[in-house]
Amino acid sequence: MSASYILVVDDEPDIRDLVKEILEDEGYGVAIAENAAAAREARRAQRPDLILLDIWMPDTDGITLLKEWSEGDHLPCPVIMMSGHGTVETAVEATRLGAYDFIEKPLSMAKLLLTVERALDADRLARENQNLRRQQRIVTEPVGRSEVVQRLRAQVLKIAQHDAPVLVFGEPGTGKEVYARFLHAHSPRRNGPFVDVGVGSIARENASLELFGSEQGERIHYGRLEQASGGTLFLDELADMDLEAQAKLASALENGSFLRIGGKEPVRVNVRVAAATHRDLEQEVAIGRFREDLYYQLNVVPIKLPPLRDHIEDVPELLNYYIGYFVDQEGLTYRHFTLAAQNRLRNYNWPGNIRELKNLVQRLLILGGEEEITLEEVDAAVRGITTAKSQDVGSIPLNLPLREAREQFERTYLMQQFRECEGNVARLAERVGMERTNLYRKLRALGIDPKKALDE
Repeated sequence: MSASYILVVDDEPDIRDLVKEILEDEGYGVAIAENAAAAREARRAQRPDLILLDIWMPDTDGITLLKEWSEGDHLPCPVIMMSGHGTVETAVEATRLGAYDFIEKPLSMAKLLLTVERALDADRLARENQNLRRQQRIVTEPVGRSEVVQRLRAQVLKIAQHDAPVLVFGEPGTGKEVYARFLHAHSPRRNGPFVDVGVGSIARENASLELFGSEQGERIHYGRLEQASGGTLFLDELADMDLEAQAKLASALENGSFLRIGGKEPVRVNVRVAAATHRDLEQEVAIGRFREDLYYQLNVVPIKLPPLRDHIEDVPELLNYYIGYFVDQEGLTYRHFTLAAQNRLRNYNWPGNIRELKNLVQRLLILGGEEEITLEEVDAAVRGITTAKSQDVGSIPLNLPLREAREQFERTYLMQQFRECEGNVARLAERVGMERTNLYRKLRALGIDPKKALDE
């Protein structure tokens, strides 16, 4: 993993060079800029993890740069202000604009290094907290003691030590993101970011912007590829990526650089790509829906995940794991499966794989009252999975005005189809025969949030 990259902006050459030397001795990557124009160019060339910014410069002052660099109500990376002529008002204004701290000159190098370390740690923690709720719902290590899972875990640990792209295949619900996170956590990039992108949830016209960012004048939006710098970019449901974005990604992997939307100069990229799909990519290539060059670039190290029915002996351990998981994470009341109930589930086919098992455990903990989860409860729950669709549609009252009845039916219908598509908007659009933009408009009109629909 590459070291944190720091941009030092100061018009005094002695200070620039001294700070650069000290930071490099601490293992950081460092770029320097003597004025605002050079700072803008440095930010364009590579996304910094932190900026040390002098307030008083000959062309544009640091406060103006702070305003310019803010994205909405926040800065894209921590900024530490430096000044030998600062006032309380200046420090307050810098803090209001999002600066992490304010250091007075002459600089104390011990204080500078401590502030830099704390700022980077705080930024890392903030990024983790942004996804805290979602990450609590994610298992970060494969569960199971079967020979299949142990062999797969050993394979991923070996692959993790190398930096080659990884392509994870498997049926929906087999845990592709779990294995991608496991790979990242045991790789040399483990201290870098893990940025996950649900390709199917991105509107097709926004895919390139989301992945590669944009430039408009002096304003820069860093895409997911740059946000993952030094770490791992996980592309879930890769086959749903449009051909234009596929072409840009293929070029970025081939050249180690890319152009932001509206940009004119290439941006270097340092990231490992892990991609996942349940589709047959060779077939997608053959029918022209997936680029052959990108397929071969990503398929350097393929990982094939087995369906749960191929390691059914792991079911009891998975059941117990998810009981503990939901008791700890969601405060649900502890219950345990009887031996007969476990045996019933060992003989179930699990078409939805581990995701279906997880959802079943959550449902039984929420709805049940007794400490034991009985065979009868499990039978009813398994039967309910196959009959839910007809029950949902049949529950719409027939005494409603036509418009309200139609809206209720559309919402129920789309929610069911959305669950069957595993939350993938691209597959949902294909299944229901709607153009994706129109589908997003319909979902909004019906009050369905694609990011939260699977939790309903």
